[in-house]
Amino acid sequence: MSTSYTRRGFLGLTSAAALGAGLSACTGGGTSTGGGATEAASNNLRLFTYEDDSTIGLLKAQIKKFDEQNGTTTTVDSLPGSGAAVYPDKLRTELLGGKGPDVWRIWGGQIGAPFAKAKQALDLSKYYDKYGWDSKINTKAIGGMTFDGVKSGVPFISLGIGAWYNKSLFAKAGIAAAPKTYAELEAANDKLVAVGVTPCGLGGKYGWDIMRLFEYLLEHTAGPDLHDKLLTGAESWDRPEVVEAFTLFKKWQDKKWLPQGALALDPSDVEPWYVQGKTAYTITGPWTEAAAILAAKKSSSAFGNFELPTDKTPARHSGFVEGYMINARSGNADKAAALIDFIVQPASQKAMNITASTVKGAEPDPKALPLAAEWAQKYSGNPFYTIQDQAFPKKQADQYFSVQSDLLQGSVKPDAAAKKMQEIVSAWAKS
Repeated sequence: MSTSYTRRGFLGLTSAAALGAGLSACTGGGTSTGGGATEAASNNLRLFTYEDDSTIGLLKAQIKKFDEQNGTTTTVDSLPGSGAAVYPDKLRTELLGGKGPDVWRIWGGQIGAPFAKAKQALDLSKYYDKYGWDSKINTKAIGGMTFDGVKSGVPFISLGIGAWYNKSLFAKAGIAAAPKTYAELEAANDKLVAVGVTPCGLGGKYGWDIMRLFEYLLEHTAGPDLHDKLLTGAESWDRPEVVEAFTLFKKWQDKKWLPQGALALDPSDVEPWYVQGKTAYTITGPWTEAAAILAAKKSSSAFGNFELPTDKTPARHSGFVEGYMINARSGNADKAAALIDFIVQPASQKAMNITASTVKGAEPDPKALPLAAEWAQKYSGNPFYTIQDQAFPKKQADQYFSVQSDLLQGSVKPDAAAKKMQEIVSAWAKS
C-alpha cells in the first residue's frame, strides 16, 4: 500500500497504486498510429497500469506466464505514485497522441467513463460472450464499468467502504454491538465522547477522506434512488434531503465526533488511529487490515467492521471498481482480451494477492485476512453507490470538496451548501 496520498490517490489501493519503473517510451504493437487508423496486428502487447512496487513483480510474473503460453511479448509500464489525479490524464495524452497501450488499468465511474464515451475504449461485449465473464465476475462490479449500456471494461477489483473499529474502545464506552441504525450510531458516538474517545477518524486534507462521511449521510437522508439521481444531476441538490445531510455533517464536527481540526489532517496519518487507540473507528475499505492492523503487528481479532447503517432498503455502502480496458484502435484486440481473461482467472488473481477480487473463486483467504474475508462474506453481495470522487469528474469533485470545507469552517450554511452543489452538478450535467 502506498503511503503517499493525493486527493484520489487512495482509490488505487488493495493491489496497487504506483510503481517507480516509470513510463516506457515503448508502445508495443497494436496501437493507434495517431491518425485514427488501427495498426496491424502483431505478437507485441503493451499494458499500462499503476501497480505498487510491492506487487508489480507479481503482475509481471503472470504476464510472463501468459506470454510463454501464447507466443506474445507484453511490455508492462506503470506510472509511479500518480493515483487517479494524474494517471488518467497521462493515459489520455498517450491515446490522443496515437501511442496508447493495448490494455490499460483504470477505475470505474467518472474516471473510466470518459474513455468509454470518447470511444477510446473498445466495446467488450463480444469478449464477454466469448469468455463467459458475465458468469465468472461479480455482476454489480461489471455494472461499474458499463457506460450507456456498453461493457467497456472488465473489473477485477471491487472495494466497499465501511466502518472498521477497535473492539476494546467500543467496550470501554459500553457499546456491546455494532450499530444497526443511524440513531444507534449517533448514540455510540456520544458514549465514546463521554469516555474521552474521539469516535471517527477522518482527515479533511485533499477532501476525499472526510467525503466518505458526507456521502454516507446523504445515503441516509436521501435513500438509494434519490442519491443515485443526485450523482448524475437527474435531480436537484437544492432540496431538504441534501440540506439535512449537510446539517448532520456539521453536527458530526460540532459534537466532536471527528478529530479536532479534522480539515487539516492528512488521511495517511489519521486512518490508522483506530488501530493505535486514538479514535474508535474509521471509514475505509478492506485494505486497512493489511495496511493498518497487520502492519502494526496487531491481531485482527481485536478489531471488527460493519456496514454503516442507512435505515434504507436496500442497504448499500460506498464502493468502487477497478479493471482493464482495451484500446479501440489496437490491432491486437483478440490477444488483449485473451490477456485480460488470463489475468481474471482465479489462479492468477490468487497469485497476484488480489484481496478484493471480483472473480468467483478468488475470495480473500480467511486465514491470512480474516476481517477482509468477513467483509466479503457479509457485505460484498450488497449493492453500492459510487464513491463520490469517482462519481464526479475531477473539476466538479474539487469544487465539491471546497463546499465541504466551507461548510465545516462555518462560512456557508447547509442550505447554501445545497444550492452551491446544485450549481456545480447542473453545470457538469448540462455539459
